Amino acid sequence: MNMKNLKIVSLIAFIGLFAISCNDFLDEMPDNRTEIGSKEQVRQLLVSAYPNTCYYAMTEFSSDNADESSGVGWDAEPIQEQIYKWGDITDIEYDSPHWVWQSFYRAVAAANAALEAIEKLDDPKTADAQKAEALLCRAYSEFVLVNLFSKPYGITSEQDMGVPYPLVPETTVRPQYDRLTVARVYELIERDVEEALPLVDDTSYPTALKYHFTHDAAYAFAARFNLYYRKYNKVITYAGEVLGNDPVSRLRDWAAGGRLSNNGNLRPDWFISPENQATLLLTSANTNWGAMHGPYLYCTRYGHNRNLNVTETMESPTPWGEMVRITRYSTFWNEAVNRIIVRKMGYYFEYSDPVAGIGEPYSMLPAFTTDETLLCRAEAYILTQEYDKAVADMNMFMQAFTTGAPVTRQTIVDFYENTAYYTSEEPTVKKKLNPDFSIAEGSEEENLIHGVLHLRRMLTIHEGLRWFDIRRYGIEITRRIVNNNKFTQTDVLRKDDNRRTFQLPAAVIAAGLPKNPR
Repeated sequence: MNMKNLKIVSLIAFIGLFAISCNDFLDEMPDNRTEIGSKEQVRQLLVSAYPNTCYYAMTEFSSDNADESSGVGWDAEPIQEQIYKWGDITDIEYDSPHWVWQSFYRAVAAANAALEAIEKLDDPKTADAQKAEALLCRAYSEFVLVNLFSKPYGITSEQDMGVPYPLVPETTVRPQYDRLTVARVYELIERDVEEALPLVDDTSYPTALKYHFTHDAAYAFAARFNLYYRKYNKVITYAGEVLGNDPVSRLRDWAAGGRLSNNGNLRPDWFISPENQATLLLTSANTNWGAMHGPYLYCTRYGHNRNLNVTETMESPTPWGEMVRITRYSTFWNEAVNRIIVRKMGYYFEYSDPVAGIGEPYSMLPAFTTDETLLCRAEAYILTQEYDKAVADMNMFMQAFTTGAPVTRQTIVDFYENTAYYTSEEPTVKKKLNPDFSIAEGSEEENLIHGVLHLRRMLTIHEGLRWFDIRRYGIEITRRIVNNNKFTQTDVLRKDDNRRTFQLPAAVIAAGLPKNPR
């Protein structure tokens, strides 16, 4: 949050939830805000309604996109090891649950302040576009929070503990909050999204459209949200609003990116460029993620290694061919750390004092893209038994992502049917699905779902979304030490393991919110 925004809303830091251990700060009046009296001031405030942190380290290191590599001198930061081993995370700095919780609820607080200010304008209807942005920002932050700190949406959501969903700015010191149920949180997200969509107006953003919830970004969010909410017809409708009649023309030009050098930040700069046609929403985050997963001698023990890459992800076999032969966007291998990287998000540093070397690390994050929206629709088509349309979407994606020729529905089904289920000793791209809804093992539906999950795992590598797919489908994953292509299993995350949900930050528990079971 920059100083300009701090002047507009100085203490909307949602202190009741953060339980910040600074008595002087807590003694300040919590409503010490400058009056917001114009639509322009609301628009400036909404810059702060986008979270400025990154959950990718939490979800990538928790997922099956990471292994433990055995090597002399390979290190791990404590936070990385705690995440990888599904333990309680004690760190409170960048990329920690504490940091993520604080940032996303600050964004919620800014959105609530904007909504209150809009209602006090002489003519609130003139700020409908800003209202839409505030509602979407609040809904997006809550969507991320509930999917990190609560169980995934499902048949027990009426009983499962969700997260707080504040709807108004704070006006008291240490306000008390309750954990709503997961079902209630989803209802409130849906209400915010549905109210916002008709009000979105791209012309309300004079500059930097890709850093705001434009029409396409809003509908892409609505598509992903409804996929997790299991409202598949809405996914299809909302994704169509983004993709139009010619989805291929909206997808990323992976071939153009693949022609760039893997050195430096050439590819990451291209990948996160707001000029890229596939980019729908970008956020800026203070994070070490660019270094933690990047081509550096840092956090080397746990990560996406060569074994994973060849057997499960970026060089794995697919119905379209071997990815190592058909990919348009090659990987980068730092042999010194046994880490395979898809150059997407670079590591940048903003110096506040260049002489002293003081500053903050940051990365630019693609919150929504057309490619991922297309695969959301493909999954929704499968789950509504529109298999031919799902295959058409999968072929469109692979046409952009690879040089592989389109394949038939039967080819996809046969490929996954004939692929053995994963074991830690003999890994494959196919892991058993254990959702809380019915999918017949060996059915056409199951094999097509394996296909779309496989494609999305490759597409979103390093972007943290694989963890949510693991949770949604009850996929069990193993922990293992890899040494000279030999695997030693050390742990298993079962489908009903409570460690599949991140524990609340310690300060939040101390403030009175019930912790997640362990």
